[in-house]
Amino acid sequence: MNLVSISQRFPDQQACIQYLEEQRWGEHPCCLHCGSQRAGRKQEGKRIGRWNCHSCKSSFNVLSGTIFEKTTVPLPKRFLVIGLMVNAKKSLSSCQLARDVGFNSKIAWFMQQRIRAGMAAKQASLLEGIVEVDETCCWRQTT
Repeated sequence: MNLVSISQRFPDQQACIQYLEEQRWGEHPCCLHCGSQRAGRKQEGKRIGRWNCHSCKSSFNVLSGTIFEKTTVPLPKRFLVIGLMVNAKKSLSSCQLARDVGFNSKIAWFMQQRIRAGMAAKQASLLEGIVEVDETCCWRQTT
């Protein structure tokens, strides 16, 4: 997916939240605290996408427990950052990312660390147990 298609598909916060809810829960939201599917949407106000669990009376949203949790950066910008990182040929510096998206380098660095941690956690299960490799090229450089 290129950056133009990302910005067209996710133009605002509501579109991003709707996409994340479909990917994470499907049709029935699940409480992160007790696992119950008896949840109802809170009244729409400042906090878009909040849910109330009718079993344990807790409040949660689709961002809870993800790399998007507790952030002030809007989700469309975060999706663009993920697109930039995934489409980059090599590693993308936080300074370059800050210039491209339009915020300071500390926020860019923090976002990159969260995204990398999320990607590493997703791919950690790929190489578990016994791994067989067909061809290996090993060398040792001496000075």
